Amino acid sequence: MRRHRATVVVIAAVASMAIGCVSTGTYEKMETEKNLQIGTLHEKLSACEQQKDSLQNTSQQTQKQYEALAQNLSQEVEKGQLQVKQYRNMLSVELAEQIFFASGSATLKADGKDVLKKVGEALKGYENKIIRVVGHTDNVPISKSPFASNWDLSVARATTVVRFLQEVGVPPERMIAAGRGEYDPVATNDTPEGRQKNRRIEIMLVDKSLADELARPEK
Repeated sequence: MRRHRATVVVIAAVASMAIGCVSTGTYEKMETEKNLQIGTLHEKLSACEQQKDSLQNTSQQTQKQYEALAQNLSQEVEKGQLQVKQYRNMLSVELAEQIFFASGSATLKADGKDVLKKVGEALKGYENKIIRVVGHTDNVPISKSPFASNWDLSVARATTVVRFLQEVGVPPERMIAAGRGEYDPVATNDTPEGRQKNRRIEIMLVDKSLADELARPEK
């Protein structure tokens, strides 16, 4: 009986020692994993802080560029010839269609050329921007025009603006011409005032890095 009890005590002691060894190893492993996780979290937090600083710097730069562009074109804005708008990562200059083109035409008016030349001079300084020129129309079907549709007319007007900007010194490799026709309205087409707002040329300044990323094919 005594020998049996002694055997039980020895087995219990050995088991306790084994459990102690396993617990120590597990603890060390957990500590290592925890330290790795903490290191990973620190790296992510650091990356987030850097991204935040970058976004703040970009936002401040865009704000300064917007203010400079608005200042350069302030007279044209006051006359109602154009509008300067700021988006998150873009600047936009909207040209009133009636000042630049006759109805159904893609030929620049003389007064429109004077204003567009001023716009071109203002755009030359934004070397880090891609200039996207987009034509827009209302939804009234075209009549007595060489263009088959509003879409064709909007593309032709955008191309005309791009060519003129090139003539005044804006690098052509920085420009893109596109047309949206009647399919991107900013107002209702049910009133003359709404249709007039929809007939416009939009010049958008997009960060070159963003434009390159959007143009890059997916892998």
